[in-house]
Amino acid sequence: MKAMVYQAGGKISLGKVDDPSIIEPTDALLKIDLTTICGPDLHILGGHVPTVEPGRVIGHEAVGTVLEVGSATASVKAGDKFLLSGITSCGRCKYCRIRMFSQCVNGGWILGNTVHGTQAEMLRAPFADNTLCKVPEGLIDEQVLFLDSPVVTAYERGLHRAQVKPGKGVAVIGVGAIGLSLIMLAPVRRRHRHCGRHRRQPTRARQKARRRRHHQLEDPERAGRNH
Repeated sequence: MKAMVYQAGGKISLGKVDDPSIIEPTDALLKIDLTTICGPDLHILGGHVPTVEPGRVIGHEAVGTVLEVGSATASVKAGDKFLLSGITSCGRCKYCRIRMFSQCVNGGWILGNTVHGTQAEMLRAPFADNTLCKVPEGLIDEQVLFLDSPVVTAYERGLHRAQVKPGKGVAVIGVGAIGLSLIMLAPVRRRHRHCGRHRRQPTRARQKARRRRHHQLEDPERAGRNH
């Protein structure tokens, strides 16, 4: 199958890898219908995730259709469409029992990290009963995909952790996927006002002017000649 594969030296390329298959009885095999990138993918490119080895298929967010299930799965059926959680949960360890799924001793962030991830044509989803959420009929993939990482992060790390009280304004600095999700979620807590600000990427002209000012500061003689 085709997949986005991490290479040595902080590079990612489109290549071919072996098709996944059922390994554990709790696995499910999915055809990936829609996937996306996330912040950790940039950390991988920067060489900040040493557990990601060359040859690894990256990605941990996806909507997919189940092709095959292991013998121990109960709630996942072939042919159904599911949203895949970016965090894998075994459902049995001490952390899963207190709902700290990201600390799961058998899972956590493993997709696109220590096992092949979602930026491919197919995926083996470990602990399928705990990792997959069935998509209701009538929803398209684009409506569902962002319900995992962006929406959860916006609510838990944004609205909940910021402890903004009802009726207060909300300022969102940076309106990417998480910022936009936060703005859309704000009315859930009866926010009366919210505003968003996105820092523009510098244009070539601004970059050139910035470099020129930098050189002038470094070279007093040049600065004097320019004045």
